[in-house]
Amino acid sequence: MLLSNSFIPILKNNPSEAKIKSHQLMLRVGMIKQASAGIYSWLPLGFKVMKKIEDIVRQEQNKIGAQEILMPTIQSSEIWKESGRYDDYGEEMLRITDRQNREMLYGPTNEEQVTEIFRSSIKSYKSLPQLLYHIQWKFRDEIRPRFGIMRGREFYMKDAYSFDVSDEEAFYSYNKFFLSYLKTFKRLSLTAIPMAADTGPIGGNLSHEFIILADTGESKIFTDKRIFDLDNDDTQLEKGSLESMRKKYEQFYAVTDEKFNKEEFEKIVSKENQLITKGIEVGHIFYFGDKYSKPMGASVDLPGGKKDFVKMGSYGIGVSRLVGAIIEAKYDDKNEIMKWPLSVAPYDIALIPMINKNDSSALDKANNINKELLKNNIDAIIDNTEENFSSKIKKMNLIGAPYQIIIGKKGEGDLLEFKVTGEETQNLPLSKIIEIITKQKNSI
Repeated sequence: MLLSNSFIPILKNNPSEAKIKSHQLMLRVGMIKQASAGIYSWLPLGFKVMKKIEDIVRQEQNKIGAQEILMPTIQSSEIWKESGRYDDYGEEMLRITDRQNREMLYGPTNEEQVTEIFRSSIKSYKSLPQLLYHIQWKFRDEIRPRFGIMRGREFYMKDAYSFDVSDEEAFYSYNKFFLSYLKTFKRLSLTAIPMAADTGPIGGNLSHEFIILADTGESKIFTDKRIFDLDNDDTQLEKGSLESMRKKYEQFYAVTDEKFNKEEFEKIVSKENQLITKGIEVGHIFYFGDKYSKPMGASVDLPGGKKDFVKMGSYGIGVSRLVGAIIEAKYDDKNEIMKWPLSVAPYDIALIPMINKNDSSALDKANNINKELLKNNIDAIIDNTEENFSSKIKKMNLIGAPYQIIIGKKGEGDLLEFKVTGEETQNLPLSKIIEIITKQKNSI
């Protein structure tokens, strides 16, 4: 892709209204454009990153046997009245009336909608478990939307729902999502720690937030820092393996401020292992039993002719929020360099030819290099503008392709000036560069 043909409206300076680095970068590099308070249009660069995140989220949901559906953004108030949440949810719910004077709402979440789908379709325990998910826009009318897409009113979210015949089977489903979240965030190059959390308006009695450390985070966290040394590489999708994995994390104190108990924290965690800091919530999972299935009549036939209400859980990941979270975790504010993980970077590599009006050889070389990269499924952006070298580097550092090739006077023979963005340059042949990038992509 030629930069001159790209819709990337870069600003020279950070917008004054942006207070955190993700909001600053996304506006400055033209990833988003505000439409109204807390609502944004996603421009090509930002949309590309978000869709790559979505693909990884989807892949990890599919691996645990979850099935994708798509529910509407507009829901009937009737199912929310059945569950008892229509009046209780609060002013964050956007309520509307259609031309037939029917009460509708823009969905802030989908427990009621998916329960209605389930109860009209599944009648026997033999069809359980069912794990359903969708990736859809949500709307919550935040009283003070701020920090760009991190605390917006409209956001893109993956929400999944489990239906099981018993508590034991429901915990098995819960643990599947627990593992899938750890693997999802690892593929995004994020260290997300599961922490015991309040269930909030979703309800239930078991809940974990997945938090990444960030100074700009809105969640205050209290944890035993040894939890960061854990891994889940040997976990299998069997009940025993999954239960052991979750208990391995839960043996360490890790809570958000809503669940914090100072006396308990200081008693359980030695002083040298105590960590008190801020973080960003990137995922939240809940188990709430029959909280929705019972009032909405979602039951199945059991052996012997009895019926029972299914046991449910819900599992959310803010796909659009993750774009901002990755920036908060990876952006080098001091040097103005965005280090996107290769798994979600808008481009794999930036080609930066030194162009002057009387000599097109550097641009021609960049185009020829790009042809070879395309043969190897490597996505490149070429800065074909006539700006000076310093401006080009600064611009490409902001866009944040993980790798760069500088095409100028220093390249000798078949060697190219290649570097990981923000690091030292090395001279390598194109074949070696392709090998490095391909190997890294295959490991994602």
